[in-house]
Amino acid sequence: MPMSVATLSLLQLRQRLHLLLVLGASLALSVVLVAFRVFLTHQVTFVFLLWNLLLALIPFGLSTMLGLSAGRLRARVLLPVGAAWLLFFPNAPYLLTDLFHLEPRAGVPYWYDLALLLSSAWNGLMLAYASLTDMQQLVTRRLGWWSGWAFATAALLLSSFGVYLGRYLRFNSWDVLTNPLALFYDIVHRLLHPTAYSGTWGITLLYGAFLLLGYATVRLLGRMGEENLANSY
Repeated sequence: MPMSVATLSLLQLRQRLHLLLVLGASLALSVVLVAFRVFLTHQVTFVFLLWNLLLALIPFGLSTMLGLSAGRLRARVLLPVGAAWLLFFPNAPYLLTDLFHLEPRAGVPYWYDLALLLSSAWNGLMLAYASLTDMQQLVTRRLGWWSGWAFATAALLLSSFGVYLGRYLRFNSWDVLTNPLALFYDIVHRLLHPTAYSGTWGITLLYGAFLLLGYATVRLLGRMGEENLANSY
């Protein structure tokens, strides 16, 4: 029996609440791990991860707002909020690259720092996938299934390029406003001379392929769970 719109909306809200609870618990674990490390060592070695996690929450917050109110927002609101989402979206998968900071350090077991960095990287990846799911569903409702997946693929490739800009060229999302000329020059120079920057495109394509395969896997697992639930009724 098909669900009513009211029932479907209630189900979506319940699912959103469950997602927020799980993500909140996972983020709390990362915060506790960082705080306990500071307590043990009296050093702020990994406190920067808290800032990175905060930045990763921005696209998720924006996509949640759009997802819950998409039917009531007009294009003049959707487009600028969507642009802001795309601008901040790379901050979520960027957390994966913080694994570069893993190395033996005095005062803390190596496995503890591994767990700390993995926890933050996992949260960044899950925030990215949850946020992209919201945006893809929004595009799919308006433009269709193929457009939704084309959008998701493009977003992940662009985010991979954004991760490169952040990790290796040290740009931030707000440099679009605070340092646009340098950002524009570096991007255009790499587009005009791709063979001179093989590392740029290698990182973008490889990281993008990894993110896309991971995202497709998560979406497929979610669909399998929904189908199994539907078949149980």
